[in-house]
Amino acid sequence: MVNIYGVKGDFMKQKLYLPLPAANALKKLGADIRDARRRRRITMALLAERARITPDTLKQIEKGNSATSIGGYASVLFSLGMTDRLRDIADVRHDFIGQQLEEENLPKRVRHSRKK
Repeated sequence: MVNIYGVKGDFMKQKLYLPLPAANALKKLGADIRDARRRRRITMALLAERARITPDTLKQIEKGNSATSIGGYASVLFSLGMTDRLRDIADVRHDFIGQQLEEENLPKRVRHSRKK
């Protein structure tokens, strides 16, 4: 096996710790992608070709594998015509906690300085 630096050797992949809610969200995303593909009557081989990924990678995406790159997920969603929701994932309009924290830091009152 060769790594990105061209060095040969055995490499241990670091196990990614993923909180259960995040893992469940990825599994749901994978299942939703699989269902969207099936509703469109597209084979795995054809979708993989359109997304320019391997069928094995598509299989991992449909399982909701967290080790699969987000680029793979994005490519599949694009191939299915579903990228509109992808751009809104971390949109500020959906960041309710961030908006609440920002509101807490607003000044109590605003004073204008008097210039003579």
